[in-house]
Amino acid sequence: MSGAGTHDDYSDGFIRGVLDRVRTIALVGASNDPVKASFIVLKYLRDKGYRVIPVNPKLAGQTILGEPVYASLGDLPEPPDMVDVFRNATAAAGVTEEAIAVGAKVVWMQLGVRNDAAAARAEAAGLTVVMNRCPKIELQRLLHEIGRIGVNSNILTSKKAAPAKTFKKLM
Repeated sequence: MSGAGTHDDYSDGFIRGVLDRVRTIALVGASNDPVKASFIVLKYLRDKGYRVIPVNPKLAGQTILGEPVYASLGDLPEPPDMVDVFRNATAAAGVTEEAIAVGAKVVWMQLGVRNDAAAARAEAAGLTVVMNRCPKIELQRLLHEIGRIGVNSNILTSKKAAPAKTFKKLM
């Protein structure tokens, strides 16, 4: 069970608990393009000590950052602790069914991805579910690294600048 209730809000303790107990992550929708979000997340999580296994049928047989790419979760040599879903909400249903079938412990749906029916099926099967969150962002936030990208660094701000003073043209 997730202990997350409606999946609209997760406590820091809940997110930290999920990320602390996970060691192997299957990233479904992985890209080999270094400017794509899935590649950036894969690299960050790998650099933080997780084993991240890329899953993408179009790239199966290739490698991303030294890890072989698999076509599906069913092709993995062992069950991952977590499945990170970089697919849309409709596709997340099938990925969740695969995660249940292979014995994953966690299904994590990326930002903008929410499928309540799939979450209910996963939780009924004993999996923990996180939706509409990014593990990279959550980990950075919990580790107080979020300033690396300008947030909380006083470099970037969402506050409106004070209106510029206007000067009368002298003529």
